[in-house]
Amino acid sequence: MGYTAVHQDWGRLDASLDDLGCGRSWRDVHRVPGMELACPECRGRVFARISQHRSRHFYHQARPDNCELANESPEHHRLKRELAMAARAAGWRAELEVAGATGNWRADVMVFDEQGHAFMALEAQLSPMTPDEARMRTERYAADGVAVCWVGPQERPWQRVVPTLRVPFPAEDDRVWQVRHGMASYVWAPRTLKAKAAWVHITCPLGDALKWILEGRVHVHTEPNGTVWWTAPAYQDLAVARARLEAGAEASARAAAAEKAQRQEEQRRREADARAAALKEWRRNAAARSIQAELERLAELQRLAGFFEHAGIDAAMWRVFTQMVRSTSGKTVVYGDQSPSHGNGLLVYTRPREWSDPLLAGVVCPAPEGLIRWPGNLTILVPGPTWLARIQAAPRPALQVAVLDPVTGRSDFVKVAASHQPEPIQELPRSGPTG
Repeated sequence: MGYTAVHQDWGRLDASLDDLGCGRSWRDVHRVPGMELACPECRGRVFARISQHRSRHFYHQARPDNCELANESPEHHRLKRELAMAARAAGWRAELEVAGATGNWRADVMVFDEQGHAFMALEAQLSPMTPDEARMRTERYAADGVAVCWVGPQERPWQRVVPTLRVPFPAEDDRVWQVRHGMASYVWAPRTLKAKAAWVHITCPLGDALKWILEGRVHVHTEPNGTVWWTAPAYQDLAVARARLEAGAEASARAAAAEKAQRQEEQRRREADARAAALKEWRRNAAARSIQAELERLAELQRLAGFFEHAGIDAAMWRVFTQMVRSTSGKTVVYGDQSPSHGNGLLVYTRPREWSDPLLAGVVCPAPEGLIRWPGNLTILVPGPTWLARIQAAPRPALQVAVLDPVTGRSDFVKVAASHQPEPIQELPRSGPTG
Protein backbone atom coordinates (compact mmCIF):
# COMPACT_ATOMS: atom_id res chain seq x y z
CA MET A 1 0.00 0.00 0.00
CA GLY A 2 1.05 3.58 -0.62
CA TYR A 3 0.09 7.13 0.14
CA THR A 4 0.09 8.41 -3.44
CA ALA A 5 -1.87 7.79 -6.59
CA VAL A 6 -2.29 9.40 -10.01
CA HIS A 7 -5.55 10.69 -11.50
CA GLN A 8 -5.77 11.35 -15.21
CA ASP A 9 -7.16 14.86 -14.72
CA TRP A 10 -6.25 15.85 -11.15
CA GLY A 11 -2.65 14.68 -11.29
CA ARG A 12 -0.81 13.39 -8.25
CA LEU A 13 -2.83 12.64 -5.08
CA ASP A 14 -1.33 12.42 -1.56
CA ALA A 15 -3.58 10.66 0.98
CA SER A 16 -1.72 12.25 3.91
CA LEU A 17 -2.95 15.74 2.89
CA ASP A 18 -6.46 17.02 3.57
CA ASP A 19 -6.82 18.34 0.01
CA LEU A 20 -4.84 15.38 -1.41
CA GLY A 21 -2.37 17.94 -2.73
CA CYS A 22 -4.61 18.73 -5.72
CA GLY A 23 -7.59 20.59 -4.21
CA ARG A 24 -9.75 17.54 -3.82
CA SER A 25 -11.14 15.83 -0.71
CA TRP A 26 -10.94 12.25 0.40
CA ARG A 27 -14.65 11.86 -0.32
CA ASP A 28 -13.91 12.51 -4.00
CA VAL A 29 -11.88 9.30 -4.26
CA HIS A 30 -12.97 7.03 -1.44
CA ARG A 31 -15.58 4.46 -2.50
CA VAL A 32 -16.50 6.42 -5.61
CA PRO A 33 -17.78 4.05 -8.32
CA GLY A 34 -15.78 4.15 -11.53
CA MET A 35 -12.88 6.13 -9.95
CA GLU A 36 -9.76 5.49 -12.03
CA LEU A 37 -6.57 5.84 -9.98
CA ALA A 38 -3.09 4.45 -10.83
CA CYS A 39 0.02 3.62 -8.84
CA PRO A 40 2.74 6.24 -9.56
CA GLU A 41 5.40 3.51 -9.69
CA CYS A 42 3.94 0.48 -11.53
CA ARG A 43 0.91 2.26 -13.11
CA GLY A 44 -1.33 -0.52 -11.86
CA ARG A 45 -4.88 0.33 -10.74
CA VAL A 46 -5.26 1.35 -7.07
CA PHE A 47 -8.20 2.17 -4.78
CA ALA A 48 -8.62 4.51 -1.81
CA ARG A 49 -9.03 2.82 1.56
CA ILE A 50 -8.93 3.55 5.31
CA SER A 51 -7.05 1.02 7.48
CA GLN A 52 -8.19 -0.30 10.84
CA HIS A 53 -5.85 2.31 12.42
CA ARG A 54 -7.74 5.05 10.53
CA SER A 55 -4.87 5.62 8.14
CA ARG A 56 -5.86 6.71 4.61
CA HIS A 57 -3.94 5.03 1.78
CA PHE A 58 -4.16 3.49 -1.66
CA TYR A 59 -4.01 -0.24 -2.34
CA HIS A 60 -3.54 -2.27 -5.52
CA GLN A 61 -6.39 -4.24 -6.97
CA ALA A 62 -3.86 -6.97 -7.76
CA ARG A 63 -0.57 -6.70 -5.90
CA PRO A 64 2.38 -6.87 -8.37
CA ASP A 65 5.63 -8.51 -7.24
CA ASN A 66 7.94 -5.79 -8.56
CA CYS A 67 6.24 -2.69 -7.12
CA GLU A 68 7.79 -1.34 -3.92
CA LEU A 69 4.73 0.71 -3.03
CA ALA A 70 2.49 -2.33 -3.31
CA ASN A 71 4.75 -4.49 -1.16
CA GLU A 72 5.92 -2.13 1.57
CA SER A 73 5.31 -3.22 5.15
CA PRO A 74 2.84 -1.54 7.50
CA GLU A 75 5.81 -0.41 9.65
CA HIS A 76 7.47 1.30 6.71
CA HIS A 77 4.13 2.85 5.75
CA ARG A 78 3.67 4.14 9.29
CA LEU A 79 7.20 5.53 9.66
CA LYS A 80 7.28 7.51 6.42
CA ARG A 81 3.86 9.02 7.22
CA GLU A 82 5.23 10.12 10.62
CA LEU A 83 8.23 11.72 8.87
CA ALA A 84 5.97 13.66 6.52
CA MET A 85 3.73 14.82 9.38
CA ALA A 86 6.73 15.95 11.46
CA ALA A 87 8.18 17.94 8.54
CA ARG A 88 4.85 19.62 7.92
CA ALA A 89 4.45 20.40 11.63
CA ALA A 90 7.79 22.17 11.44
CA GLY A 91 6.36 24.42 8.72
CA TRP A 92 7.69 22.77 5.58
CA ARG A 93 6.01 21.43 2.48
CA ALA A 94 6.55 17.67 2.46
CA GLU A 95 5.31 15.15 -0.08
CA LEU A 96 5.35 11.39 0.09
CA GLU A 97 6.78 9.00 -2.50
CA VAL A 98 8.41 11.61 -4.75
CA ALA A 99 10.52 10.29 -7.64
CA GLY A 100 13.47 12.15 -9.11
CA ALA A 101 13.37 13.56 -12.62
CA THR A 102 16.32 11.36 -13.62
CA GLY A 103 14.69 8.24 -12.21
CA ASN A 104 17.70 7.54 -9.99
CA TRP A 105 15.76 7.78 -6.74
CA ARG A 106 12.31 7.87 -5.16
CA ALA A 107 12.11 9.56 -1.79
CA ASP A 108 9.79 8.28 0.92
CA VAL A 109 9.32 11.90 1.95
CA MET A 110 10.60 14.93 0.01
CA VAL A 111 10.80 18.34 1.68
CA PHE A 112 10.66 21.46 -0.51
CA ASP A 113 12.03 24.91 0.19
CA GLU A 114 10.18 28.23 -0.15
CA GLN A 115 10.93 28.34 -3.89
CA GLY A 116 9.46 24.89 -4.34
CA HIS A 117 12.79 23.16 -4.89
CA ALA A 118 13.34 19.71 -3.44
CA PHE A 119 16.19 19.99 -0.91
CA MET A 120 15.88 17.25 1.73
CA ALA A 121 14.80 13.61 1.38
CA LEU A 122 13.63 11.72 4.48
CA GLU A 123 14.14 8.00 3.98
CA ALA A 124 12.37 5.44 6.17
CA GLN A 125 14.78 2.50 6.04
CA LEU A 126 13.64 -0.75 7.60
CA SER A 127 14.95 -3.30 5.12
CA PRO A 128 18.60 -4.49 5.20
CA MET A 129 21.21 -2.32 3.50
CA THR A 130 25.00 -2.41 3.43
CA PRO A 131 27.14 0.68 4.24
CA ASP A 132 28.27 0.82 0.60
CA GLU A 133 24.67 0.80 -0.60
CA ALA A 134 23.85 3.60 1.85
CA ARG A 135 26.72 5.71 0.54
CA MET A 136 25.77 5.03 -3.08
CA ARG A 137 22.11 5.99 -2.59
CA THR A 138 23.11 9.12 -0.66
CA GLU A 139 25.44 10.13 -3.50
CA ARG A 140 22.59 9.70 -6.01
CA TYR A 141 20.57 12.31 -4.11
CA ALA A 142 23.60 14.58 -3.82
CA ALA A 143 24.14 14.44 -7.59
CA ASP A 144 20.71 16.09 -8.00
CA GLY A 145 21.39 18.65 -5.25
CA VAL A 146 19.27 16.92 -2.62
CA ALA A 147 20.39 16.17 0.93
CA VAL A 148 19.09 13.08 2.70
CA CYS A 149 18.42 11.90 6.24
CA TRP A 150 17.98 8.19 6.79
CA VAL A 151 15.62 7.09 9.56
CA GLY A 152 15.47 3.57 10.99
CA PRO A 153 14.13 1.97 14.17
CA GLN A 154 17.06 -0.38 14.94
CA GLU A 155 20.85 -0.17 15.06
CA ARG A 156 22.40 -1.05 11.71
CA PRO A 157 26.00 -0.82 10.39
CA TRP A 158 25.00 1.63 7.64
CA GLN A 159 23.87 4.15 10.26
CA ARG A 160 27.52 4.99 10.99
CA VAL A 161 28.37 6.14 7.45
CA VAL A 162 25.39 8.29 6.35
CA PRO A 163 23.32 11.01 8.11
CA THR A 164 20.91 9.02 10.26
CA LEU A 165 18.31 9.25 12.99
CA ARG A 166 17.52 6.09 14.92
CA VAL A 167 13.87 6.25 15.95
CA PRO A 168 12.28 3.15 17.56
CA PHE A 169 8.56 2.67 17.11
CA PRO A 170 6.78 4.08 20.17
CA ALA A 171 4.60 1.99 22.40
CA GLU A 172 0.88 2.05 21.72
CA ASP A 173 0.23 4.34 24.67
CA ASP A 174 3.05 6.72 23.71
CA ARG A 175 2.35 8.97 20.73
CA VAL A 176 5.75 10.75 20.85
CA TRP A 177 8.43 9.42 18.52
CA GLN A 178 11.85 9.79 20.15
CA VAL A 179 15.26 10.00 18.48
CA ARG A 180 17.60 7.66 20.39
CA HIS A 181 20.75 8.01 18.31
CA GLY A 182 22.13 10.24 15.57
CA MET A 183 21.79 13.64 17.25
CA ALA A 184 24.86 14.47 19.36
CA SER A 185 26.31 17.22 21.53
CA TYR A 186 29.95 17.80 22.47
CA VAL A 187 30.71 17.77 26.20
CA TRP A 188 33.89 19.52 27.31
CA ALA A 189 34.02 21.32 30.63
CA PRO A 190 36.08 22.96 31.82
CA ARG A 191 37.69 23.78 28.51
CA THR A 192 41.17 22.65 29.41
CA LEU A 193 43.40 20.02 27.89
CA LYS A 194 43.19 17.88 31.04
CA ALA A 195 39.38 17.84 31.01
CA LYS A 196 37.76 14.90 29.25
CA ALA A 197 35.84 15.65 26.05
CA ALA A 198 33.42 13.40 24.16
CA TRP A 199 30.53 13.33 21.74
CA VAL A 200 27.32 12.35 23.57
CA HIS A 201 24.23 11.23 21.66
CA ILE A 202 21.12 12.92 22.96
CA THR A 203 17.47 11.86 23.07
CA CYS A 204 14.87 14.25 21.66
CA PRO A 205 11.45 14.15 19.95
CA LEU A 206 11.56 13.31 16.25
CA GLY A 207 9.69 16.53 15.45
CA ASP A 208 12.35 18.63 17.16
CA ALA A 209 15.19 16.80 15.43
CA LEU A 210 13.63 17.26 11.96
CA LYS A 211 12.86 20.90 12.69
CA TRP A 212 16.52 21.54 13.60
CA ILE A 213 17.74 19.68 10.51
CA LEU A 214 15.37 21.41 8.06
CA GLU A 215 16.05 24.85 9.53
CA GLY A 216 19.82 24.28 9.28
CA ARG A 217 20.34 24.55 13.02
CA VAL A 218 22.19 21.24 12.98
CA HIS A 219 24.58 19.92 10.34
CA VAL A 220 26.16 16.65 9.35
CA HIS A 221 29.37 16.04 11.30
CA THR A 222 31.86 13.41 10.18
CA GLU A 223 34.48 12.14 12.61
CA PRO A 224 38.04 11.30 11.43
CA ASN A 225 37.10 7.60 11.57
CA GLY A 226 34.18 8.18 9.18
CA THR A 227 31.34 8.04 11.73
CA VAL A 228 28.51 10.45 10.87
CA TRP A 229 25.88 12.19 13.03
CA TRP A 230 23.92 15.45 13.31
CA THR A 231 25.08 18.25 15.61
CA ALA A 232 24.91 22.01 16.08
CA PRO A 233 27.68 24.23 14.62
CA ALA A 234 28.54 25.41 18.13
CA TYR A 235 29.42 21.82 19.10
CA GLN A 236 31.46 21.43 15.94
CA ASP A 237 33.36 24.61 16.80
CA LEU A 238 33.94 23.30 20.30
CA ALA A 239 35.30 20.02 18.93
CA VAL A 240 37.56 21.95 16.54
CA ALA A 241 38.80 24.10 19.42
CA ARG A 242 39.61 20.97 21.42
CA ALA A 243 41.34 19.39 18.42
CA ARG A 244 43.41 22.55 17.90
CA LEU A 245 44.33 22.59 21.58
CA GLU A 246 45.39 18.95 21.40
CA ALA A 247 47.30 19.59 18.18
CA GLY A 248 49.03 22.58 19.77
CA ALA A 249 49.93 20.54 22.84
CA GLU A 250 51.16 17.71 20.65
CA ALA A 251 53.18 20.13 18.52
CA SER A 252 54.66 21.68 21.67
CA ALA A 253 55.48 18.21 22.99
CA ARG A 254 57.10 17.27 19.69
CA ALA A 255 59.05 20.53 19.65
CA ALA A 256 60.17 19.98 23.24
CA ALA A 257 61.13 16.40 22.42
CA ALA A 258 63.00 17.55 19.32
CA GLU A 259 64.78 20.26 21.33
CA LYS A 260 65.67 17.72 24.01
CA ALA A 261 66.90 15.28 21.38
CA GLN A 262 68.94 18.08 19.80
CA ARG A 263 70.47 18.98 23.18
CA GLN A 264 71.23 15.33 23.83
CA GLU A 265 72.76 14.98 20.39
CA GLU A 266 74.86 18.11 20.94
CA GLN A 267 75.90 16.75 24.35
CA ARG A 268 76.85 13.40 22.78
CA ARG A 269 78.76 15.25 20.07
CA ARG A 270 80.62 17.35 22.66
CA GLU A 271 81.39 14.24 24.70
CA ALA A 272 82.55 12.44 21.57
CA ASP A 273 84.72 15.41 20.63
CA ALA A 274 86.12 15.51 24.16
CA ARG A 275 86.85 11.77 24.04
CA ALA A 276 88.48 12.16 20.64
CA ALA A 277 90.57 15.07 21.91
CA ALA A 278 91.52 13.13 25.03
CA LEU A 279 92.46 10.12 22.92
CA LYS A 280 94.49 12.31 20.62
CA GLU A 281 96.23 13.88 23.61
CA TRP A 282 96.82 10.45 25.13
CA ARG A 283 98.30 9.19 21.90
CA ARG A 284 100.47 12.28 21.63
CA ASN A 285 101.64 11.84 25.22
CA ALA A 286 102.10 8.11 24.67
CA ALA A 287 104.18 8.84 21.60
CA ALA A 288 106.20 11.36 23.58
CA ARG A 289 106.63 8.87 26.41
CA SER A 290 107.65 6.20 23.92
CA ILE A 291 110.19 8.50 22.37
CA GLN A 292 111.43 9.52 25.80
CA ALA A 293 111.63 5.90 26.89
CA GLU A 294 113.51 5.01 23.74
CA LEU A 295 115.93 7.91 24.29
CA GLU A 296 116.42 6.80 27.89
CA ARG A 297 116.96 3.22 26.73
CA LEU A 298 119.54 4.32 24.19
CA ALA A 299 121.23 6.49 26.82
CA GLU A 300 121.23 3.55 29.21
CA LEU A 301 122.72 1.28 26.57
CA GLN A 302 125.36 3.88 25.86
CA ARG A 303 126.07 4.20 29.58
CA LEU A 304 126.43 0.43 29.88
CA ALA A 305 128.53 0.01 26.76
CA GLY A 306 131.69 -0.59 28.85
CA PHE A 307 129.91 -3.17 30.98
CA PHE A 308 128.61 -5.01 27.86
CA GLU A 309 132.19 -5.27 26.63
CA HIS A 310 133.30 -6.50 30.04
CA ALA A 311 130.47 -9.08 30.32
CA GLY A 312 130.31 -10.09 26.66
CA ILE A 313 126.60 -9.27 26.45
CA ASP A 314 124.94 -7.51 23.53
CA ALA A 315 121.95 -5.14 23.78
CA ALA A 316 119.34 -7.73 22.72
CA MET A 317 120.54 -10.26 25.30
CA TRP A 318 120.65 -7.55 27.91
CA ARG A 319 116.95 -6.73 27.47
CA VAL A 320 115.93 -10.35 28.06
CA PHE A 321 118.35 -10.68 30.96
CA THR A 322 116.90 -7.56 32.58
CA GLN A 323 113.36 -8.93 32.24
CA MET A 324 114.47 -12.14 33.95
CA VAL A 325 116.09 -10.17 36.80
CA ARG A 326 112.88 -8.21 37.38
CA SER A 327 110.74 -11.34 37.18
CA THR A 328 112.97 -13.22 39.59
CA SER A 329 113.24 -10.44 42.17
CA GLY A 330 109.62 -9.35 41.95
CA LYS A 331 110.70 -5.78 42.66
CA THR A 332 111.58 -2.65 40.79
CA VAL A 333 115.17 -2.97 39.58
CA VAL A 334 117.64 -0.13 39.00
CA TYR A 335 121.15 -0.59 37.60
CA GLY A 336 123.99 1.44 39.02
CA ASP A 337 127.52 1.73 37.70
CA GLN A 338 130.31 -0.76 37.38
CA SER A 339 132.06 -1.07 40.74
CA PRO A 340 135.86 -1.69 40.82
CA SER A 341 135.48 -2.86 44.42
CA HIS A 342 133.04 -5.53 43.22
CA GLY A 343 135.20 -7.03 40.48
CA ASN A 344 134.08 -4.31 38.04
CA GLY A 345 130.57 -5.88 38.06
CA LEU A 346 127.39 -3.90 37.53
CA LEU A 347 125.58 -2.98 40.73
CA VAL A 348 121.86 -3.98 40.97
CA TYR A 349 119.51 -2.12 43.27
CA THR A 350 115.93 -2.94 44.23
CA ARG A 351 113.17 -0.80 45.69
CA PRO A 352 110.97 -2.93 47.99
CA ARG A 353 108.37 -0.15 48.11
CA GLU A 354 107.77 2.93 46.02
CA TRP A 355 108.56 5.26 48.88
CA SER A 356 111.69 3.41 50.17
CA ASP A 357 115.33 3.98 49.21
CA PRO A 358 117.00 1.55 46.77
CA LEU A 359 118.89 -1.39 48.33
CA LEU A 360 121.94 -3.07 46.87
CA ALA A 361 120.71 -6.55 46.00
CA GLY A 362 123.31 -8.00 43.70
CA VAL A 363 126.15 -7.58 41.22
CA VAL A 364 126.11 -8.67 37.58
CA CYS A 365 129.18 -10.45 36.19
CA PRO A 366 131.93 -9.54 38.67
CA ALA A 367 135.46 -10.49 37.49
CA PRO A 368 136.61 -13.79 39.11
CA GLU A 369 139.64 -12.13 40.64
CA GLY A 370 137.32 -9.85 42.64
CA LEU A 371 135.67 -12.71 44.51
CA ILE A 372 138.40 -13.36 47.11
CA ARG A 373 136.88 -10.99 49.64
CA TRP A 374 133.24 -11.15 48.43
CA PRO A 375 130.52 -10.41 50.99
CA GLY A 376 128.67 -13.65 51.61
CA ASN A 377 125.20 -12.11 51.53
CA LEU A 378 125.55 -10.33 48.18
CA THR A 379 124.03 -12.25 45.24
CA ILE A 380 125.96 -12.58 41.99
CA LEU A 381 123.94 -12.54 38.76
CA VAL A 382 125.39 -14.12 35.60
CA PRO A 383 123.85 -14.67 32.11
CA GLY A 384 124.77 -18.31 31.67
CA PRO A 385 126.82 -21.38 32.57
CA THR A 386 130.06 -19.89 31.13
CA TRP A 387 130.15 -17.15 33.72
CA LEU A 388 129.14 -19.67 36.41
CA ALA A 389 132.13 -21.85 35.47
CA ARG A 390 134.47 -18.86 35.72
CA ILE A 391 133.24 -18.07 39.22
CA GLN A 392 133.47 -21.68 40.32
CA ALA A 393 137.10 -21.84 39.08
CA ALA A 394 138.24 -18.74 41.02
CA PRO A 395 139.32 -18.54 44.70
CA ARG A 396 136.26 -17.47 46.68
CA PRO A 397 134.19 -17.67 49.80
CA ALA A 398 130.78 -19.35 49.71
CA LEU A 399 128.63 -17.53 47.16
CA GLN A 400 125.02 -17.18 46.01
CA VAL A 401 124.83 -17.15 42.22
CA ALA A 402 121.66 -16.53 40.16
CA VAL A 403 122.12 -17.98 36.70
CA LEU A 404 119.64 -16.21 34.41
CA ASP A 405 120.16 -17.57 30.91
CA PRO A 406 118.58 -15.21 28.29
CA VAL A 407 119.15 -17.82 25.59
CA THR A 408 117.18 -20.65 27.22
CA GLY A 409 115.02 -18.47 29.49
CA ARG A 410 115.93 -20.67 32.44
CA SER A 411 116.58 -19.28 35.95
CA ASP A 412 118.63 -21.18 38.56
CA PHE A 413 119.94 -20.26 41.98
CA VAL A 414 123.26 -21.93 42.72
CA LYS A 415 125.15 -22.02 46.04
CA VAL A 416 128.87 -22.17 45.28
CA ALA A 417 131.00 -23.60 48.10
CA ALA A 418 134.12 -21.78 49.31
CA SER A 419 137.40 -22.86 47.69
CA HIS A 420 139.47 -21.55 50.66
CA GLN A 421 138.89 -19.59 53.87
CA PRO A 422 139.19 -15.90 53.00
CA GLU A 423 140.60 -13.36 55.43
CA PRO A 424 138.02 -11.30 57.30
CA ILE A 425 137.12 -8.15 55.49
CA GLN A 426 135.06 -5.15 56.29
CA GLU A 427 131.64 -4.99 54.63
CA LEU A 428 131.72 -2.94 51.48
CA PRO A 429 129.74 0.30 51.47
CA ARG A 430 126.38 0.15 49.72
CA SER A 431 126.27 3.21 47.59
CA GLY A 432 123.17 4.18 45.60
CA PRO A 433 122.86 4.08 41.76
CA THR A 434 124.50 6.84 39.79
CA GLY A 435 122.82 6.12 36.50
